[in-house]
Amino acid sequence: MQSRSNLGVYALLVLMPMFFVSNLVIGRAAVAHVEPWTLAFWRWGLAAAMLLPFAWGGIAAAADDVRAAWREIVALGFLGMILCGGLVYVGLKTTTATHGALIYASSSIMIVLIDAVAYRKPMSLATAAGALIGFTGVAVIVLEGELGRFIHLEFNRGDLVIAVSAFSWAVYSVLLKRERLTKLGTLPLFAMIALAGSALLVPPMLYEVVVFGAFPSGLEAWAMIVALAIFPSVLAFGLYQYGVKRVGPSVTGVYLYLLPPFGALLAWLTLGERLYPYHAVGMALILAGVVLATGGFRRAKLA
Repeated sequence: MQSRSNLGVYALLVLMPMFFVSNLVIGRAAVAHVEPWTLAFWRWGLAAAMLLPFAWGGIAAAADDVRAAWREIVALGFLGMILCGGLVYVGLKTTTATHGALIYASSSIMIVLIDAVAYRKPMSLATAAGALIGFTGVAVIVLEGELGRFIHLEFNRGDLVIAVSAFSWAVYSVLLKRERLTKLGTLPLFAMIALAGSALLVPPMLYEVVVFGAFPSGLEAWAMIVALAIFPSVLAFGLYQYGVKRVGPSVTGVYLYLLPPFGALLAWLTLGERLYPYHAVGMALILAGVVLATGGFRRAKLA
């Protein structure tokens, strides 16, 4: 029963990076029309508005647990919506997709390490090996099959911003396992985090509106904001938090390695960009890493 149940979770987690990758595709286009913190505020404000009607009953029923965990909820809002939300859009203004994808993919390895240290548990050899193999696959795709190019990469301020976001995402993922948070349902917890993050985004959003006159205008800008609220926010974050609750942050984080393959396939399907042999090699390594990491988790749970 545990094995069949986990297989269903893994199948859902395959969809999660597909929704996450839309943030890079839509976000890179959106920052040309909307300032980064304003974009992040409206993205998460609309996401919270979508979630609350469905989550309110669970929030009210768990009011005591919500009050007990409010500090963790605010911290998650800061990590997930400030550092992993608005800050990513700031970084996308001054870095390349190649650098951003490679740096952000490192968050999966950070999750495995932080999870092992924070909860003082032995790291599964299968999960660690799967994370390394998956990261190699990411590097093959991002560096176009020439791993030697990594030596010649030059990193700028935007790359450092993306690195901070990647580390923050790893901390966010591990923090979700705190005992007070696990008592809350996935949907009520996610809605509260989105609401807290939206509130924290108000000051930088107001600054951009006052200084730059950055209030979004035009159908194209609002269409992108709504798309960001639905796909990489409600759907991607929701599936991610469900995965963390069911199979843990280390295994769930490995699925983020599927971002580059999904990005390449999306570009091929929608933009007519070509697929090359290194895409196939990278995808094979990533899938091998995901299977190894999740297989290790399944054996541990059944033992």
